Amino acid sequence: MRRLFVCCVLAAAGLGVAGCSTPRGAAMEQEIVRGAGREDASFQVVAVSRDTVEMLNHWPVTGWSGSYRWIGNDRGPQSPIIRPGDSISLTIWDSQQNSLITPTEQRTASMPNIPVSPEGTIFVPYIGEVEVRGLTPSQAREKIQNGLLPVVPAAQVQISVEMGRFNSVDVVTGVPKPGSYPLADRNTTILSIIAQSGGVSDALRNPLVRLIRGRETYEIRAETLFADASQNTTLVGGDKVLIEEDRRFFTSLGASGREELVYFDRDRVSALEALSLIGGLADTRANPRGVLILRDFPKTALRSDGMGPEKERVVFALDLTNADGLFAARVFNINPGDTIYVTESTVVAAQSIFGLVGTVFGLRNEVEN
Repeated sequence: MRRLFVCCVLAAAGLGVAGCSTPRGAAMEQEIVRGAGREDASFQVVAVSRDTVEMLNHWPVTGWSGSYRWIGNDRGPQSPIIRPGDSISLTIWDSQQNSLITPTEQRTASMPNIPVSPEGTIFVPYIGEVEVRGLTPSQAREKIQNGLLPVVPAAQVQISVEMGRFNSVDVVTGVPKPGSYPLADRNTTILSIIAQSGGVSDALRNPLVRLIRGRETYEIRAETLFADASQNTTLVGGDKVLIEEDRRFFTSLGASGREELVYFDRDRVSALEALSLIGGLADTRANPRGVLILRDFPKTALRSDGMGPEKERVVFALDLTNADGLFAARVFNINPGDTIYVTESTVVAAQSIFGLVGTVFGLRNEVEN
């Protein structure tokens, strides 16, 4: 007991004593960054301040591309476009007595559900293969009617189009009613299709709208899509829409309000916003001078001119006890995959030691009594 008493008194005086320690919930700053100055150090420590934050935000982005990529809103005419896979129904009117098209005693001939071939053509008697791909229904009607003029001069053509799979979009996930939805015209927007499929599922946290077109993938946060009318892009046949949770996250550890994975709730999250998301600093434990952000960079990002990291592992250090550090924290970006580590205050350790010293005094007096 005497040895414990001596150890704790020495520790309280600031002397390092082997074999004498107190339990803590987080590491201290000097324990984490110790050895950063050695030539063989596997990481570097970079202070985030008003003078460095702008440059640091231009370092290579990690964890994602750095921004969402969305497609422009290209409005076109209201009429739909005929594509392979559609079905066309023709009604041909002919007033001639000996018509080559209409049956006897009738003035119309119906040709329902003619499929548009993969080559974009349909077969019409006395004309043959007529290419209709890329035409509007009115343009296709005029082309067929003109083709019939040599054999049926008085013919009039009526046309209707049923959209096929190349003139529809698939809503795959994230809605109550996933499925294939036909495009009413060339101005059918993504919000219209989402509405037809029942809207975004309430169960999704921070939903992200993903659009797959051909071999390209585009993404936008649902909140941004709903708030900005210019983002309500038009769809084309074959598009696929998926609504999923934004899976970007950072990790919170140490003397913070929460120790867990924290998911992004917007495109960009600053260090100060991230601290708010994790419940701030633990009032009785945290060291506001030692808020550390741990980040891994690929080897291809390493540089020696100060415009990028010198080592693959970087510890960014924030001091929140002055205005310079607070303003820097407001604009320093957190990247997906980062770890925010709030170190423990040395004052807390000293208080723990003094508390232990007081306990020893109490035990000693109790023994003596």
